[in-house]
Amino acid sequence: MRRVQVLIVDDSAVVRQTLTEALNADPGIEVLCAVADPILAMERMKTRWPEVIVLDVEMPRMDGLTFLRKIMSERPTPVVICSTLTEAGAATTLEALAAGAVSIVTKPKLGLRRFIEDASADLASAVKAASLANVNRLRPAARPDPALGVAPKLTADAVLAPHGPRALQQTTERIVAIGTSTGGTQALEQVLTRLPRVSPGIAVVQHMPEKFTAAFASRLNSLCEIEVREAKHGDRLLPGQALIAPGGKHMMLKRSGAYYYMEVVDGPLVNRHRPSVDVLFRSVAKCAGANALGVIMTGMGDDGARGLREMREAGASTIAQDEASCVVFGMPKEAIRMGGAQRVQPLHELPRALLEFSAGKRFEG
Repeated sequence: MRRVQVLIVDDSAVVRQTLTEALNADPGIEVLCAVADPILAMERMKTRWPEVIVLDVEMPRMDGLTFLRKIMSERPTPVVICSTLTEAGAATTLEALAAGAVSIVTKPKLGLRRFIEDASADLASAVKAASLANVNRLRPAARPDPALGVAPKLTADAVLAPHGPRALQQTTERIVAIGTSTGGTQALEQVLTRLPRVSPGIAVVQHMPEKFTAAFASRLNSLCEIEVREAKHGDRLLPGQALIAPGGKHMMLKRSGAYYYMEVVDGPLVNRHRPSVDVLFRSVAKCAGANALGVIMTGMGDDGARGLREMREAGASTIAQDEASCVVFGMPKEAIRMGGAQRVQPLHELPRALLEFSAGKRFEG
């Protein structure tokens, strides 16, 4: 069995030891070494280059962000950021994602060993997903039940009942729902920064830990003409605005008369995610029907694939990002396989597709 070769870079000896034990316990992963800072990492990498790097951000001698930029400019390699779950560190961690990191693994300040032991399956999954990433697309431009070993994979039924008849159509306001995961922070930036102020309201689920989504939305808001912010319970979804689902919460579209608004709720993990793309897409199928466009983008797994099919069955227009432009062609691939996607388009064509839909164009198929 082929094992993914990993290098751990973290200034905490406890983190290095615990991560090494947790990852080596997976038969599909081999930790080559664990070092205290990027200077030592570069020395080790002269003789053996890892397939995935697990990297802390705040370290002595050279910070993780500088090291990441150096790696991505010289020899692009999948990097998983291992960051403390704090608001203060969120902005720096998001800079790392923008610089080419694949994903975030969060670690608490206290109870670290127990946390990593409990979350070992999630850590291993993050490393394996990173090993499959198309890192050339990344150049700068909740825990499982210990009793089960792996969290039960719930569907959107756990949060929202399947839709019935097609949504009523007494409104002409069109909305867009986007779901994405691995590689999605960069992909969303490329799409949203190309939209003018006159754009449809957009609801976004990006798989991301809590406390990071607010900083992510704030960063996008500083780059975009449209307003981008983390959604709050009861927010109206308005034209010229994108609402990002908060990490650790599910987000659903609701309707009151001709108006759409967001419901932000607790609930179980769906497809092992909270927020879940399937939950958002199902709610859009129920409340917006043909007034909606669903877009599923780069990401590992199948979250959103069933929901996109439900949107299409409810009369919505649907798009899946194509393989060549994805960092990980998992979620779009499953949506295509299940028949949820009317179109398959590269990333650079998605902004135009959103505007065509907003202008009243219907997708064929």
